[in-house]
Amino acid sequence: MSPRELVVLGTASQVPTKQRNHNGYLLRWGEEGLLFDPGEGTQRQMSHAGVSVTGITRIAVTHFHGDHCLGLPGVIQRINLDRVAHPVDVYYPASGAHYFDRLSNATAFHRTVELRPHPIAASGPLDSPGASFELTAIELSHPVEAFGYRLTEPDGLRMVPERLRALGLDGPAVGELQRRGSIEWGGRTVTSAEVSVPRPGQSFAFVMDTRLCAGIHELAAGVDMLVIEATFLDTDAHLAEKYGHLTAGQAARVAAEAGARTLVLTHFSQRYRTLDEHHAEAARHFTGPIVIAEDLARIPLPRRR
Repeated sequence: MSPRELVVLGTASQVPTKQRNHNGYLLRWGEEGLLFDPGEGTQRQMSHAGVSVTGITRIAVTHFHGDHCLGLPGVIQRINLDRVAHPVDVYYPASGAHYFDRLSNATAFHRTVELRPHPIAASGPLDSPGASFELTAIELSHPVEAFGYRLTEPDGLRMVPERLRALGLDGPAVGELQRRGSIEWGGRTVTSAEVSVPRPGQSFAFVMDTRLCAGIHELAAGVDMLVIEATFLDTDAHLAEKYGHLTAGQAARVAAEAGARTLVLTHFSQRYRTLDEHHAEAARHFTGPIVIAEDLARIPLPRRR
């Protein structure tokens, strides 16, 4: 099975630093690659991370501030240059459609790939052709319209090898059983339920520039991985409120209250040279795994429950 992991391409907020590129996050989910908020320099960061634009199947932009979208022209043109063999779905706030049009047509280039735009006018499920998961957008609270994204995989079944062996089931018969739900075998009908156990679907939430609001909790509820901005520390909470951001402490409290399993903090202000205090502040509220995102890091989704 292909890995499920988050490839971090950049972790800076408004101003990049020597250590932190502008935003960019590639979620590898089986055969899918979801690129979130490609900021300036994303194409080069992908090269450093060893990931290719050919793996991108969807692009999701939370809002149209530059540090979250100025990498779009380069990524889109590279997708066309490399003649990616599949359409690419692009999600973004409908109020910023004119920005998307400008960014995707920033310069002259040869179009070889179909970009399928999905402007988002309100919170709710999104059209996600061919996906094995549900993709949802929820409105957040920022000076410009912004949406967070949630990916939810349906629950399924996991075949138990011991039960299959006990019935002499193997090879193509197992595949047929998985597809059809039942099979005639050994003179009787064998159902999937007899040889399997429930397999909870995995989930992922992506929350960028926002104040505290109800939408964050809706996105984060019970997710396996919550990627969330932590632009400021609690000592600068007044700045977070003024500019529409979160502190590390606020983000961790959301994660704890929502029952998230793994917390990934990112989108750090250039005012902080080190991020030790971000981790310490988050740990005061969230007892699960906390990851301070670093550029070019690969963060695997936690194992299934």
